[in-house]
Amino acid sequence: MIKVLFICHGNICRSPMAEFLFKEMVEEKGMSQLFEIDSAATSSEEIWNGIGNPVYPPVKDLLKKRGIDCSDKRARQVNWDDYHHYDYLICMDQQNYKNLMNLFKKDPDRKISLLLNRQDIEDPWYSGNFEGVYQQIEHGLQVWLEKLTTEA
Repeated sequence: MIKVLFICHGNICRSPMAEFLFKEMVEEKGMSQLFEIDSAATSSEEIWNGIGNPVYPPVKDLLKKRGIDCSDKRARQVNWDDYHHYDYLICMDQQNYKNLMNLFKKDPDRKISLLLNRQDIEDPWYSGNFEGVYQQIEHGLQVWLEKLTTEA
């Protein structure tokens, strides 16, 4: 089984978008049983009294228009157990990559990567560019899916 964890700052926009879109892409290829897919935040900003906020409404609406349901998703913060459990921790931007490296103090198993090699995926929470971010994420996921399915 290939275990993939998508990472962004708050786990309410980019990483859940990647999580649910990747689940859909894997399912369309008939490979769901080969993958475990989740998402998490580097920050605890979207978690109150131990309860994570739901996916940001514009992201939820964008996914829903494409037939993808993320209504049960709640923000959660990445932890050391995640590093040991997942094969790939895929970050949406350089800042979250750096935050993970600081959190884990190292990456001995070389599990931490960026979704797009040379380009950050902007945070639509600030930019409002949800459709553009969706397209960036979709492109990055197609590349990762091709890479990972050759390993499966």
